[in-house]
Amino acid sequence: MNVLLTGATGYVGGRLLKALEQRNYKVRCMARRPEYLRGRVGPTTEVIAGDALRYDSLSQSLKNTDVAYYLVHSLGSAGNFEDEDRTAAANFGRACAACGVRRIVYLGGLGEEERTLSSHLRSRHEVGRVLREAGIPVIEFRASIVIGSGSLSFELVRALTERLPIMIAPRWVSVPAQPIAIEDLIAYLLAAAELTPVESRTFEIGGADVVSYGGIIKEYARQRGLDRLIIPVPLLTPRLSSLWLGLVTPIYSRVGRKLIDSLRYPTIVRNQSALEVFAIRPRGIREAISRALNNEEHEFAVTRWSDALSSIGNAGHWGGQRFGSRIVDSRTAEVPRDRKAAFAPIRRIGGDAGWYYGNLLWRIRGFLDLLAGGAGLRRGRRNPESLVPGDTLDFWRVEAFERDRLLKLHAEMKLPGRAWLEFELTDIPTGTQIRQTAVFDPLGVAGLLYWYALYPIHQLVFAGMLREICRKAS
Repeated sequence: MNVLLTGATGYVGGRLLKALEQRNYKVRCMARRPEYLRGRVGPTTEVIAGDALRYDSLSQSLKNTDVAYYLVHSLGSAGNFEDEDRTAAANFGRACAACGVRRIVYLGGLGEEERTLSSHLRSRHEVGRVLREAGIPVIEFRASIVIGSGSLSFELVRALTERLPIMIAPRWVSVPAQPIAIEDLIAYLLAAAELTPVESRTFEIGGADVVSYGGIIKEYARQRGLDRLIIPVPLLTPRLSSLWLGLVTPIYSRVGRKLIDSLRYPTIVRNQSALEVFAIRPRGIREAISRALNNEEHEFAVTRWSDALSSIGNAGHWGGQRFGSRIVDSRTAEVPRDRKAAFAPIRRIGGDAGWYYGNLLWRIRGFLDLLAGGAGLRRGRRNPESLVPGDTLDFWRVEAFERDRLLKLHAEMKLPGRAWLEFELTDIPTGTQIRQTAVFDPLGVAGLLYWYALYPIHQLVFAGMLREICRKAS
Protein backbone atom coordinates (compact mmCIF):
# COMPACT_ATOMS: atom_id res chain seq x y z
CA MET A 1 0.00 0.00 0.00
CA ASN A 2 1.29 3.44 -0.95
CA VAL A 3 0.66 5.94 1.86
CA LEU A 4 1.04 9.72 1.89
CA LEU A 5 1.49 11.27 5.32
CA THR A 6 1.03 14.98 5.95
CA GLY A 7 1.88 16.56 9.30
CA ALA A 8 4.78 14.19 9.98
CA THR A 9 6.66 16.99 11.78
CA GLY A 10 3.86 17.17 14.35
CA TYR A 11 3.22 15.11 17.45
CA VAL A 12 0.64 12.63 16.15
CA GLY A 13 2.15 12.56 12.66
CA GLY A 14 5.60 11.73 14.02
CA ARG A 15 4.23 8.80 16.00
CA LEU A 16 2.15 7.62 13.04
CA LEU A 17 5.18 7.79 10.73
CA LYS A 18 7.11 5.28 12.86
CA ALA A 19 4.09 2.97 13.07
CA LEU A 20 3.58 3.02 9.29
CA GLU A 21 7.25 2.28 8.71
CA GLN A 22 7.11 -0.65 11.11
CA ARG A 23 4.25 -2.10 9.05
CA ASN A 24 6.41 -1.86 5.92
CA TYR A 25 4.04 0.44 4.05
CA LYS A 26 5.56 2.43 1.24
CA VAL A 27 5.46 5.85 2.93
CA ARG A 28 5.86 9.27 1.39
CA CYS A 29 5.88 12.33 3.66
CA MET A 30 4.83 15.75 2.41
CA ALA A 31 6.31 18.74 4.25
CA ARG A 32 6.72 22.45 3.63
CA ARG A 33 10.33 22.17 4.81
CA PRO A 34 11.43 18.65 3.87
CA GLU A 35 14.97 19.28 5.08
CA TYR A 36 13.66 19.30 8.67
CA LEU A 37 12.13 15.85 8.23
CA ARG A 38 14.67 13.85 6.27
CA GLY A 39 16.80 13.05 9.32
CA ARG A 40 13.80 11.52 11.14
CA VAL A 41 12.50 9.05 8.53
CA GLY A 42 13.50 5.48 7.75
CA PRO A 43 15.65 4.55 4.76
CA THR A 44 12.67 3.54 2.59
CA THR A 45 10.52 6.59 3.34
CA GLU A 46 10.39 9.36 0.75
CA VAL A 47 10.20 13.01 1.77
CA ILE A 48 8.86 15.51 -0.75
CA ALA A 49 8.13 19.23 -0.63
CA GLY A 50 4.50 20.28 -0.67
CA ASP A 51 2.16 22.79 0.92
CA ALA A 52 -1.60 22.25 1.22
CA LEU A 53 -2.09 26.00 0.84
CA ARG A 54 -0.55 25.79 -2.65
CA TYR A 55 -2.59 23.51 -4.93
CA ASP A 56 0.11 23.34 -7.59
CA SER A 57 2.56 21.75 -5.09
CA LEU A 58 0.34 18.74 -4.29
CA SER A 59 0.15 16.61 -7.44
CA GLN A 60 3.71 15.26 -7.19
CA SER A 61 3.19 14.32 -3.55
CA LEU A 62 -0.09 12.47 -4.24
CA LYS A 63 1.08 10.58 -7.31
CA ASN A 64 0.40 6.79 -7.05
CA THR A 65 -1.10 7.17 -3.55
CA ASP A 66 -3.64 4.70 -2.15
CA VAL A 67 -4.28 6.27 1.27
CA ALA A 68 -3.59 9.88 2.24
CA TYR A 69 -3.41 10.89 5.92
CA TYR A 70 -4.49 14.49 6.45
CA LEU A 71 -3.05 15.76 9.74
CA VAL A 72 -2.71 19.41 8.72
CA HIS A 73 -3.97 22.29 10.84
CA SER A 74 -3.19 25.98 11.16
CA LEU A 75 -3.76 26.47 14.90
CA GLY A 76 -0.30 27.98 15.33
CA SER A 77 -0.82 30.44 12.49
CA ALA A 78 -0.57 34.13 13.26
CA GLY A 79 -3.30 34.80 10.66
CA ASN A 80 -6.88 33.58 10.31
CA PHE A 81 -6.44 29.87 10.92
CA GLU A 82 -10.04 29.03 9.92
CA ASP A 83 -9.56 30.47 6.43
CA GLU A 84 -6.22 28.70 6.08
CA ASP A 85 -7.69 25.38 7.25
CA ARG A 86 -10.57 25.72 4.78
CA THR A 87 -8.30 26.56 1.85
CA ALA A 88 -5.82 23.78 2.65
CA ALA A 89 -8.55 21.14 2.94
CA ALA A 90 -10.20 22.20 -0.33
CA ASN A 91 -6.86 22.09 -2.16
CA PHE A 92 -5.96 18.71 -0.70
CA GLY A 93 -9.32 17.10 -1.45
CA ARG A 94 -9.34 18.39 -5.03
CA ALA A 95 -5.77 17.19 -5.61
CA CYS A 96 -6.61 13.73 -4.18
CA ALA A 97 -9.53 13.43 -6.59
CA ALA A 98 -7.36 14.47 -9.53
CA CYS A 99 -4.61 11.96 -8.61
CA GLY A 100 -6.91 9.00 -8.00
CA VAL A 101 -6.35 8.62 -4.26
CA ARG A 102 -8.64 5.87 -2.91
CA ARG A 103 -9.08 7.14 0.65
CA ILE A 104 -8.36 10.08 2.94
CA VAL A 105 -7.90 9.54 6.69
CA TYR A 106 -8.41 12.70 8.72
CA LEU A 107 -8.02 13.45 12.44
CA GLY A 108 -10.42 16.09 13.76
CA GLY A 109 -11.89 17.04 17.12
CA LEU A 110 -14.86 16.01 19.25
CA GLY A 111 -17.71 18.38 20.07
CA GLU A 112 -21.47 18.40 19.59
CA GLU A 113 -22.31 20.02 16.26
CA GLU A 114 -25.73 21.02 17.58
CA ARG A 115 -24.08 23.31 20.13
CA THR A 116 -22.12 26.51 19.66
CA LEU A 117 -18.49 25.45 19.37
CA SER A 118 -15.18 27.25 19.63
CA SER A 119 -13.58 28.47 16.42
CA HIS A 120 -10.99 25.68 16.71
CA LEU A 121 -13.51 22.84 17.06
CA ARG A 122 -15.77 24.40 14.44
CA SER A 123 -12.87 24.51 12.01
CA ARG A 124 -11.95 20.88 12.74
CA HIS A 125 -15.50 19.79 11.79
CA GLU A 126 -15.54 22.03 8.73
CA VAL A 127 -12.29 20.53 7.41
CA GLY A 128 -13.90 17.08 7.44
CA ARG A 129 -16.88 18.36 5.42
CA VAL A 130 -14.63 20.14 2.92
CA LEU A 131 -12.55 17.00 2.37
CA ARG A 132 -15.70 14.94 1.72
CA GLU A 133 -16.92 17.44 -0.85
CA ALA A 134 -14.08 16.36 -3.14
CA GLY A 135 -15.82 13.01 -3.70
CA ILE A 136 -13.08 10.87 -2.12
CA PRO A 137 -14.07 8.48 0.70
CA VAL A 138 -12.98 10.11 3.97
CA ILE A 139 -12.48 8.31 7.28
CA GLU A 140 -12.75 11.06 9.88
CA PHE A 141 -11.81 10.47 13.50
CA ARG A 142 -12.95 12.96 16.12
CA ALA A 143 -10.85 12.83 19.27
CA SER A 144 -10.67 14.71 22.56
CA ILE A 145 -7.52 15.30 24.65
CA VAL A 146 -4.54 13.16 23.60
CA ILE A 147 -2.47 11.78 26.48
CA GLY A 148 1.07 10.64 25.72
CA SER A 149 4.67 11.53 26.48
CA GLY A 150 5.32 14.80 24.71
CA SER A 151 1.71 15.62 23.80
CA LEU A 152 0.52 19.19 24.27
CA SER A 153 -2.13 18.17 26.81
CA PHE A 154 0.25 16.00 28.82
CA GLU A 155 2.93 18.72 28.88
CA LEU A 156 0.31 21.22 30.07
CA VAL A 157 -0.90 18.92 32.85
CA ARG A 158 2.64 17.99 33.87
CA ALA A 159 3.85 21.59 34.04
CA LEU A 160 0.85 22.77 36.07
CA THR A 161 1.01 19.87 38.52
CA GLU A 162 4.76 19.88 39.03
CA ARG A 163 5.05 23.65 39.57
CA LEU A 164 1.89 24.71 41.41
CA PRO A 165 0.98 23.16 44.80
CA ILE A 166 -2.13 25.38 44.78
CA MET A 167 -3.80 26.19 41.46
CA ILE A 168 -6.15 29.11 40.97
CA ALA A 169 -7.85 27.55 37.97
CA PRO A 170 -10.46 28.75 35.47
CA ARG A 171 -13.79 26.97 35.15
CA TRP A 172 -12.71 24.94 32.11
CA VAL A 173 -10.74 22.59 34.40
CA SER A 174 -14.10 21.00 35.36
CA VAL A 175 -15.51 20.56 31.82
CA PRO A 176 -15.90 16.84 30.96
CA ALA A 177 -13.73 15.26 28.27
CA GLN A 178 -12.81 11.75 27.15
CA PRO A 179 -9.00 11.62 26.84
CA ILE A 180 -7.43 9.04 24.56
CA ALA A 181 -3.95 7.54 24.90
CA ILE A 182 -1.64 8.26 21.98
CA GLU A 183 -1.11 4.50 21.45
CA ASP A 184 -4.87 3.97 20.98
CA LEU A 185 -5.17 6.95 18.66
CA ILE A 186 -2.37 5.59 16.46
CA ALA A 187 -4.06 2.17 16.43
CA TYR A 188 -7.26 3.75 15.08
CA LEU A 189 -5.37 5.69 12.40
CA LEU A 190 -3.56 2.54 11.27
CA ALA A 191 -6.75 0.48 11.17
CA ALA A 192 -8.46 3.08 8.99
CA ALA A 193 -6.04 2.42 6.13
CA GLU A 194 -7.45 -1.08 5.60
CA LEU A 195 -11.06 -0.54 6.64
CA THR A 196 -13.63 -2.12 4.32
CA PRO A 197 -15.94 -1.28 2.66
CA VAL A 198 -14.49 1.98 1.38
CA GLU A 199 -16.99 4.72 2.14
CA SER A 200 -16.99 7.98 4.07
CA ARG A 201 -17.46 7.48 7.80
CA THR A 202 -17.07 9.66 10.88
CA PHE A 203 -16.00 7.98 14.11
CA GLU A 204 -15.92 9.53 17.57
CA ILE A 205 -13.07 8.04 19.59
CA GLY A 206 -12.02 8.39 23.21
CA GLY A 207 -10.56 6.53 26.15
CA ALA A 208 -12.42 4.38 28.66
CA ASP A 209 -12.98 7.24 31.13
CA VAL A 210 -14.87 10.53 31.09
CA VAL A 211 -12.83 13.00 33.14
CA SER A 212 -12.09 16.73 33.31
CA TYR A 213 -8.71 18.47 33.09
CA GLY A 214 -8.94 18.81 36.85
CA GLY A 215 -9.39 15.04 37.10
CA ILE A 216 -6.36 14.47 34.85
CA ILE A 217 -4.29 16.79 37.07
CA LYS A 218 -5.38 14.93 40.20
CA GLU A 219 -4.54 11.52 38.67
CA TYR A 220 -1.15 12.79 37.53
CA ALA A 221 -0.49 14.15 41.03
CA ARG A 222 -1.54 10.85 42.59
CA GLN A 223 0.88 8.86 40.44
CA ARG A 224 3.69 11.32 41.18
CA GLY A 225 2.96 11.33 44.92
CA LEU A 226 2.11 15.06 44.98
CA ASP A 227 -0.53 16.87 47.05
CA ARG A 228 -2.29 19.48 44.90
CA LEU A 229 -5.22 21.79 45.59
CA ILE A 230 -7.33 23.17 42.71
CA ILE A 231 -9.44 26.27 43.37
CA PRO A 232 -11.69 27.13 40.37
CA VAL A 233 -12.51 30.81 39.86
CA PRO A 234 -14.89 32.34 37.27
CA LEU A 235 -12.82 35.45 36.49
CA LEU A 236 -10.16 34.02 34.17
CA THR A 237 -11.15 34.74 30.56
CA PRO A 238 -9.59 32.72 27.68
CA ARG A 239 -7.15 35.58 27.07
CA LEU A 240 -6.08 35.83 30.71
CA SER A 241 -5.93 32.04 30.98
CA SER A 242 -3.66 31.82 27.92
CA LEU A 243 -1.30 34.43 29.34
CA TRP A 244 -1.28 32.61 32.66
CA LEU A 245 -0.52 29.28 30.97
CA GLY A 246 2.23 30.94 28.95
CA LEU A 247 3.96 31.84 32.23
CA VAL A 248 3.80 28.46 33.96
CA THR A 249 3.49 25.90 31.13
CA PRO A 250 5.08 25.22 27.72
CA ILE A 251 2.01 26.53 25.87
CA TYR A 252 2.55 29.59 23.66
CA SER A 253 -0.07 32.21 24.46
CA ARG A 254 -1.05 32.44 20.76
CA VAL A 255 -1.81 28.72 20.64
CA GLY A 256 -3.09 28.65 24.21
CA ARG A 257 -5.86 31.16 23.60
CA LYS A 258 -7.32 29.07 20.77
CA LEU A 259 -6.87 25.87 22.76
CA ILE A 260 -8.50 27.19 25.93
CA ASP A 261 -11.45 28.48 23.95
CA SER A 262 -12.07 24.83 22.98
CA LEU A 263 -11.61 23.49 26.52
CA ARG A 264 -14.79 25.29 27.59
CA TYR A 265 -16.86 22.77 25.60
CA PRO A 266 -17.49 19.10 26.51
CA THR A 267 -15.68 16.64 24.23
CA ILE A 268 -17.33 13.30 24.93
CA VAL A 269 -17.99 10.31 22.68
CA ARG A 270 -21.72 10.07 22.04
CA ASN A 271 -21.66 7.72 19.06
CA GLN A 272 -20.10 4.36 19.96
CA SER A 273 -19.77 3.05 16.38
CA ALA A 274 -15.95 3.03 16.58
CA LEU A 275 -16.13 0.28 19.22
CA GLU A 276 -18.36 -1.76 16.89
CA VAL A 277 -16.26 -1.33 13.73
CA PHE A 278 -12.71 -1.53 15.14
CA ALA A 279 -11.24 -4.24 17.39
CA ILE A 280 -9.65 -1.56 19.60
CA ARG A 281 -10.49 -1.18 23.27
CA PRO A 282 -8.97 2.10 24.45
CA ARG A 283 -7.34 2.23 27.88
CA GLY A 284 -8.40 4.48 30.76
CA ILE A 285 -6.81 7.66 32.05
CA ARG A 286 -4.84 5.91 34.81
CA GLU A 287 -3.00 3.63 32.36
CA ALA A 288 -2.58 6.42 29.79
CA ILE A 289 -0.83 8.68 32.32
CA SER A 290 1.25 5.81 33.68
CA ARG A 291 2.55 4.98 30.19
CA ALA A 292 3.25 8.64 29.47
CA LEU A 293 5.24 8.99 32.70
CA ASN A 294 7.23 5.85 31.94
CA ASN A 295 8.11 7.19 28.47
CA GLU A 296 9.14 10.53 29.96
CA GLU A 297 11.90 8.67 31.77
CA HIS A 298 13.60 8.39 28.37
CA GLU A 299 14.44 12.09 28.74
CA PHE A 300 12.77 13.51 25.63
CA ALA A 301 9.81 11.65 24.19
CA VAL A 302 9.97 10.16 20.70
CA THR A 303 7.93 13.06 19.37
CA ARG A 304 6.73 16.25 21.03
CA TRP A 305 3.96 18.64 20.13
CA SER A 306 6.60 21.38 20.06
CA ASP A 307 8.43 19.63 17.20
CA ALA A 308 5.79 20.95 14.82
CA LEU A 309 7.24 23.99 13.04
CA SER A 310 3.90 25.78 13.28
CA SER A 311 4.00 25.69 17.08
CA ILE A 312 7.57 26.99 17.34
CA GLY A 313 6.98 30.14 15.29
CA ASN A 314 10.73 30.67 14.84
CA ALA A 315 12.42 27.41 13.89
CA GLY A 316 15.90 28.87 14.20
CA HIS A 317 16.39 29.66 17.90
CA TRP A 318 14.21 29.24 20.99
CA GLY A 319 16.50 30.52 23.73
CA GLY A 320 15.26 29.38 27.10
CA GLN A 321 11.88 28.11 25.87
CA ARG A 322 10.19 25.80 28.39
CA PHE A 323 8.85 22.39 27.32
CA GLY A 324 7.17 20.81 30.30
CA SER A 325 9.66 20.97 33.15
CA ARG A 326 12.61 21.28 30.75
CA ILE A 327 14.24 24.44 29.44
CA VAL A 328 15.58 24.28 25.90
CA ASP A 329 18.03 26.47 23.99
CA SER A 330 18.05 25.26 20.38
CA ARG A 331 19.59 27.04 17.40
CA THR A 332 20.52 26.14 13.84
CA ALA A 333 23.15 27.19 11.33
CA GLU A 334 23.97 26.11 7.79
CA VAL A 335 27.37 25.35 6.27
CA PRO A 336 28.13 24.81 2.54
CA ARG A 337 29.83 21.45 3.22
CA ASP A 338 28.72 17.82 3.31
CA ARG A 339 27.84 16.18 6.62
CA LYS A 340 31.23 14.51 7.05
CA ALA A 341 33.06 17.84 6.88
CA ALA A 342 30.47 19.60 9.03
CA PHE A 343 30.62 16.88 11.71
CA ALA A 344 34.43 16.83 11.95
CA PRO A 345 34.80 19.66 14.50
CA ILE A 346 31.86 18.27 16.50
CA ARG A 347 33.40 14.82 16.97
CA ARG A 348 36.67 16.49 18.10
CA ILE A 349 35.03 18.74 20.69
CA GLY A 350 36.32 18.86 24.27
CA GLY A 351 39.59 17.65 25.73
CA ASP A 352 42.65 19.36 24.26
CA ALA A 353 40.55 20.81 21.41
CA GLY A 354 38.42 22.75 23.89
CA TRP A 355 34.88 23.94 23.31
CA TYR A 356 35.67 26.36 20.47
CA TYR A 357 34.36 29.45 22.25
CA GLY A 358 34.71 30.89 25.75
CA ASN A 359 37.28 28.32 26.82
CA LEU A 360 38.20 30.46 29.82
CA LEU A 361 34.55 30.34 30.93
CA TRP A 362 34.54 26.56 30.46
CA ARG A 363 37.70 26.27 32.59
CA ILE A 364 36.17 28.44 35.33
CA ARG A 365 33.06 26.24 35.28
CA GLY A 366 35.28 23.15 35.54
CA PHE A 367 37.18 24.62 38.48
CA LEU A 368 33.93 25.44 40.31
CA ASP A 369 32.77 21.90 39.63
CA LEU A 370 35.95 20.54 41.23
CA LEU A 371 35.36 22.71 44.31
CA ALA A 372 31.85 21.30 44.53
CA GLY A 373 33.18 17.73 44.38
CA GLY A 374 32.51 17.13 40.70
CA ALA A 375 34.70 15.83 37.88
CA GLY A 376 35.66 19.22 36.43
CA LEU A 377 37.55 19.23 33.13
CA ARG A 378 40.35 16.93 34.31
CA ARG A 379 38.97 13.79 32.63
CA GLY A 380 39.50 15.10 29.10
CA ARG A 381 38.57 12.57 26.43
CA ARG A 382 39.67 9.03 25.57
CA ASN A 383 40.60 9.64 21.92
CA PRO A 384 41.00 13.01 20.15
CA GLU A 385 39.34 11.76 16.94
CA SER A 386 36.71 9.17 17.82
CA LEU A 387 33.85 8.81 20.28
CA VAL A 388 31.59 5.96 21.39
CA PRO A 389 28.57 5.98 23.71
CA GLY A 390 29.77 5.86 27.31
CA ASP A 391 32.96 7.87 26.72
CA THR A 392 33.73 10.65 29.19
CA LEU A 393 34.22 14.09 27.67
CA ASP A 394 35.46 16.52 30.35
CA PHE A 395 32.44 16.82 32.67
CA TRP A 396 30.10 15.31 30.06
CA ARG A 397 29.44 11.71 29.05
CA VAL A 398 28.56 10.58 25.53
CA GLU A 399 24.97 9.34 25.63
CA ALA A 400 24.48 8.83 21.88
CA PHE A 401 26.79 8.99 18.88
CA GLU A 402 26.08 8.44 15.19
CA ARG A 403 29.02 9.22 12.96
CA ASP A 404 28.49 12.31 10.79
CA ARG A 405 24.97 12.82 12.15
CA LEU A 406 24.50 12.98 15.94
CA LEU A 407 26.36 13.64 19.19
CA LYS A 408 24.41 13.77 22.45
CA LEU A 409 26.15 14.52 25.75
CA HIS A 410 24.80 14.12 29.28
CA ALA A 411 26.20 16.48 31.91
CA GLU A 412 28.03 14.97 34.90
CA MET A 413 28.96 18.30 36.51
CA LYS A 414 27.35 19.29 39.80
CA LEU A 415 24.00 20.88 38.90
CA PRO A 416 20.63 21.58 40.53
CA GLY A 417 19.03 19.42 37.83
CA ARG A 418 19.98 17.44 34.71
CA ALA A 419 21.46 18.76 31.46
CA TRP A 420 22.17 17.57 27.93
CA LEU A 421 23.98 19.05 24.93
CA GLU A 422 23.15 17.71 21.48
CA PHE A 423 24.39 18.31 17.94
CA GLU A 424 22.30 16.94 15.06
CA LEU A 425 23.16 17.31 11.36
CA THR A 426 20.72 17.25 8.45
CA ASP A 427 21.36 17.33 4.70
CA ILE A 428 19.97 20.40 2.91
CA PRO A 429 20.28 21.43 -0.76
CA THR A 430 23.01 23.98 0.03
CA GLY A 431 25.08 21.71 2.27
CA THR A 432 24.39 20.78 5.91
CA GLN A 433 22.23 22.18 8.67
CA ILE A 434 23.65 21.93 12.21
CA ARG A 435 21.19 22.04 15.10
CA GLN A 436 22.72 22.61 18.50
CA THR A 437 20.39 22.01 21.46
CA ALA A 438 21.06 22.53 25.16
CA VAL A 439 18.45 20.99 27.47
CA PHE A 440 18.16 21.64 31.20
CA ASP A 441 15.74 19.83 33.52
CA PRO A 442 15.80 22.02 36.65
CA LEU A 443 15.39 20.61 40.14
CA GLY A 444 12.92 22.89 41.88
CA VAL A 445 13.36 26.62 42.36
CA ALA A 446 17.14 26.28 42.77
CA GLY A 447 17.37 24.82 39.27
CA LEU A 448 15.35 27.65 37.74
CA LEU A 449 17.44 30.27 39.53
CA TYR A 450 20.62 28.58 38.29
CA TRP A 451 19.50 28.62 34.64
CA TYR A 452 18.25 32.18 34.56
CA ALA A 453 21.21 33.52 36.58
CA LEU A 454 23.54 32.12 33.91
CA TYR A 455 21.20 32.87 31.00
CA PRO A 456 23.33 35.73 29.53
CA ILE A 457 26.44 33.52 29.68
CA HIS A 458 24.56 30.61 28.10
CA GLN A 459 23.45 32.87 25.25
CA LEU A 460 27.02 34.06 24.67
CA VAL A 461 28.66 30.64 24.89
CA PHE A 462 26.13 28.59 22.92
CA ALA A 463 25.92 31.11 20.11
CA GLY A 464 29.72 31.47 19.94
CA MET A 465 30.25 27.70 20.02
CA LEU A 466 27.95 27.09 17.05
CA ARG A 467 29.46 29.97 15.12
CA GLU A 468 32.99 28.62 15.61
CA ILE A 469 31.95 25.05 14.72
CA CYS A 470 30.54 26.39 11.42
CA ARG A 471 33.72 28.37 10.78
CA LYS A 472 35.93 25.34 11.32
CA ALA A 473 33.66 23.15 9.21
CA SER A 474 33.74 25.66 6.34
